Amino acid sequence: MPNVTVIGAQWGDEGKGKIVDWLAAKADAVVRFQGGHNAGHTLVVDGTTYKLSLLPSGIVTGTLSLIGNGVVLDPWALKDEIERLEAQGVSITAQNFGIADNCALILPLHGELDGLREAAAGKGKIGTTKRGIGPAYEDKVGRRAIRVCDLSHLDELEAQLDRLCAHHDALRAGFGEPPVDREALVAQLKDIAPFVRQYAQPVWKRLRDVRADGARILFEGAQGVLLDVDHGTYPFVTSSNTVSGSVAAGSGLGPGAAGFVLGIVKAYTTRVGSGPFPTELEDEIGQRLGERGHEFGTVTARKRRCGWFDAVLVRQSCAISGVHGIALTKLDVLDGFETVKICTGYRLDGQVIDYLPSSAVEQARLEPVYEEMEGWQDSTEGARTWADLPAQAIKYIRRIEELIECPAASVSTSPERDDTILVRNPFAEM
Repeated sequence: MPNVTVIGAQWGDEGKGKIVDWLAAKADAVVRFQGGHNAGHTLVVDGTTYKLSLLPSGIVTGTLSLIGNGVVLDPWALKDEIERLEAQGVSITAQNFGIADNCALILPLHGELDGLREAAAGKGKIGTTKRGIGPAYEDKVGRRAIRVCDLSHLDELEAQLDRLCAHHDALRAGFGEPPVDREALVAQLKDIAPFVRQYAQPVWKRLRDVRADGARILFEGAQGVLLDVDHGTYPFVTSSNTVSGSVAAGSGLGPGAAGFVLGIVKAYTTRVGSGPFPTELEDEIGQRLGERGHEFGTVTARKRRCGWFDAVLVRQSCAISGVHGIALTKLDVLDGFETVKICTGYRLDGQVIDYLPSSAVEQARLEPVYEEMEGWQDSTEGARTWADLPAQAIKYIRRIEELIECPAASVSTSPERDDTILVRNPFAEM
């Protein structure tokens, strides 16, 4: 059976939650393969809102949901999230939820370091969520991380703790902070360990088995391609690879497992935090987009910056991630505009270019080149067929497809799961 990989094709916050929720109802397993609890998905099902940051979206519908080894896991945040969802009536058991036993843990010291660095960075602030994601990935790559499997052997971690504390004690001293309290850290881990261990397992093996049984697997990406640590607007990026290619390494399945790659694309552009944003609108139009689109982060409630659709960025994201089709979201936010604009290129030092340069210095100097189109006055909210859309809205979608060189697989017209125009079913495409 075909698999589907969902990735954000902008800076995250594209509305992946709704699309993943819709696909999860058709999948046999849903897998998170990168990121941490800095990502957030909002699901609206039958009028009930569920806010997720670590748990795969399939958990709401009872679909097997797995956290792959590419994720960095805050065990305390996980416990809080599970308890909150259980209070909403969601059943989460070892049968429908699992965590890769080789996941690196986010520890309290990681969040502390994240905050200390941002506070001291001045103009160099990246705009992190201060949840310890970056420092946890650093420790993973530095081979000093505590992992989920270590929670079963906390009395035998002296050597690993030596490596961890040798690194962090030096950093903390530079900020005038005391050394890591090893005894307190171990005590915290012993307290949370039984909760996490009940879900721990070799996820690669579980996935191998369900795949052998013909299961349809949905890989759920977090953030967006433009926040990828290699391909995004570096250094204003996240600390993991957000592109579809990281499915293999982050889940334990081979590179052929990704299947149909669906890029989630908002009908305009937003980003949270610092960094370049060529089409940003710091005027009443940008404010209108933000208000109509309810542009506040699911996890942090931070206000999102808003701007016109940037076809250059999305074309680049689709190419890098091998996107087969896009899911265009929040089309209804553009209802009522007299005209709408699409960025078709950038002017850099007097020359027009058709790609995002890698240099942060050059990214900051980009000027958008716009194409203006007539808007539409009729509402698209709740549309479920092409016939329900105004002619100009259809023209807008078709022009986006041409510019990004990728077809639309679906168009979303409200947060509700069923308010979607389905063009191609990703699970039936490969």
